[in-house]
Amino acid sequence: MSITFQRLKSTSRGLKQVRELNELYAEAFDEKEMYLENKPSDEYVLKQLAKKDIIVCTALSGEQVVAGLTAYVMDKLERETCEIYIYDLAVDAKFRRKKIATHLLEFLIKEAQKLEASAVFIQAEAEDEPAVALYESMGEREVAYHYDIYIKEKW
Repeated sequence: MSITFQRLKSTSRGLKQVRELNELYAEAFDEKEMYLENKPSDEYVLKQLAKKDIIVCTALSGEQVVAGLTAYVMDKLERETCEIYIYDLAVDAKFRRKKIATHLLEFLIKEAQKLEASAVFIQAEAEDEPAVALYESMGEREVAYHYDIYIKEKW
């Protein structure tokens, strides 16, 4: 099995892979409503892929998206650097336990180095033991609370 890794660009191929990746996220996170309802237009997705501060990387087996991540570059004000936050990372269930997530993170780190980023960070739920083990093997754990402040519901 040969797996290739790439950063998506604002092309028809990038658009197709974003659509496939959202299907993978919907399945992996069991959040079909979030990832499959209210799909953004092609124009919107292509515009997002063209931005320097959005990074979408995929792992492919042939032409099939078997893993991917979505990350956001955040420029810092206190120092001349940026940090990268991984918002989503998932691997197709049939391709897990093959170090694909590890190699995908390593690929992102190389992208981060090109941007002269000072850190890459990601969250994991405590009960997601495989994710916690992977992230601990690559970095340092910081305990924090996470809050979602939904704009439409409260404000």
